[in-house]
Amino acid sequence: FYSAGKVPGGFIKREGRPSETAILSGRMIDRSIRSLFAEWMRNDVHVVTTVMSVDQANPANILAINGASLVLSMSDIPWDGPIGAVRIGCINGELVVNPDETDMPQSTMELVVAGHRGGVTMVEAGAQEVSEELLVDALELANEAIRKIVDFIDEVCAKVGKPKAVLPAPEVITEIDEWMDKELYNDIYAAVQIHQKQPRGAAIGEAQKRAEEHFAESNPDSGKYIATKMDEMVKKCVRKLLLDDKRRSDGRAMNELRKITCEVDILPMTHGSALFTRGETQSLGVTTLGMMGTDDQVLDGLKIDEPSKRFILHYNFPPYSVGEVRPMRGPGRREIGHGALAERALHSVFPSETEFPYVVRQVSDILESNSSSSMASVCSGSLSMMAAGVPI
Repeated sequence: FYSAGKVPGGFIKREGRPSETAILSGRMIDRSIRSLFAEWMRNDVHVVTTVMSVDQANPANILAINGASLVLSMSDIPWDGPIGAVRIGCINGELVVNPDETDMPQSTMELVVAGHRGGVTMVEAGAQEVSEELLVDALELANEAIRKIVDFIDEVCAKVGKPKAVLPAPEVITEIDEWMDKELYNDIYAAVQIHQKQPRGAAIGEAQKRAEEHFAESNPDSGKYIATKMDEMVKKCVRKLLLDDKRRSDGRAMNELRKITCEVDILPMTHGSALFTRGETQSLGVTTLGMMGTDDQVLDGLKIDEPSKRFILHYNFPPYSVGEVRPMRGPGRREIGHGALAERALHSVFPSETEFPYVVRQVSDILESNSSSSMASVCSGSLSMMAAGVPI
């Protein structure tokens, strides 16, 4: 908080756990850099970005991505960077690179792009139904700006960068590779075509168990290697299914949706509710209306005039939704990230305070999940809010 000249609110005047904004910024940094580490790298890498000073004009998260890129590039850690990151806005119909925070309320788009000379590593966006052509133009503009940042980082590293450490070559156990390719490939290819998620996982697990039992005596410590090899084979089989057969694991064509069912007003005492089901993914959306000045969320962040939130979306992913048992200790980083994604999607159609002077808290409880639960949250949220009378 000292970076903005602020004292933390509330009784405890010390920073505690990361705020939601900090968690979302950390996830953005992670997505930008993670894909450029070697797959076989087993060393832990800890990148810490600390906001030291805030000028209320330039977004700290964009600076943090570029800072992480710079420090990784300068270090001896093997990494296929550098990358650069920029924010693109659209103000009065004009695309702007890294617009000031004061200009962003007038922007119809907020596009954050990270990438290197070879392409994009991360994209995050929120917009008011902009055209596809405008989005492509924004990506091209971002790519031009990113090249300049990458050139700058290369110049710095040429002066003060350390030689990169050499990673040990990935372990190769030829005997296991050859046996699994010969004995298990057909079984795995058949397994990835099983339509239901749980039977599919069970069939793949059975194939892995066969390999572990086969090498239990000759190579008793090969469990992790077999698991890694199995993961590679599953990806290879799914890729073949997609590219050669033009089918997905559940039998659908490339452009075919899973079966969708929708129900509204299923909870009798809530303001609005909806159950959205797509295949084996199901989201229960519940809408609650509140009063301005009482129920709006007061944010304690780094902005001097931090606005309160009228629209809040909370995403819950309980372990039973995927058949697991684990402690339930509040939302994790993934749940916060998925909630923010769904909130951003619905925020663009949320009515202004003049049109609808109420606070809305939208909750998405994932009851079962077989991918795309955040997209299901957007769908259940829109249904639930309409059922509650919110004029979206």
